[in-house]
Amino acid sequence: MIEIYHNPRCSKSREGIEILETYGAPFKVIKYLEDTPDKSQVAHLVKLLGISPIELVRKNEAIWKTEFKGKDLSDDDIITAMANNPKLIERPIVIKDNKAVIGRPATKILTIL
Repeated sequence: MIEIYHNPRCSKSREGIEILETYGAPFKVIKYLEDTPDKSQVAHLVKLLGISPIELVRKNEAIWKTEFKGKDLSDDDIITAMANNPKLIERPIVIKDNKAVIGRPATKILTIL
């Protein structure tokens, strides 16, 4: 089953949904701001994406700038920050068959479909 971590207010995330609908395979929408991933789920996303935790952070979010920017944070600290503040998680994230991609641009989703 394909999954998409989705924020309905985000245009890139909505574009990701459109790509999945066009693809035609069933998919599950995870509204991660409502159904917040815990620390182990965020760590799993990072692993599936094959990136470092800092690469999953939305660095222009106000909470990042005021609470975390410029601090010496470990990967664990960054994962905890995202679990506690899901607005920090980049979006959309699409998962299929133990592979994941951040859909920025949304066409990157096609690489795992």
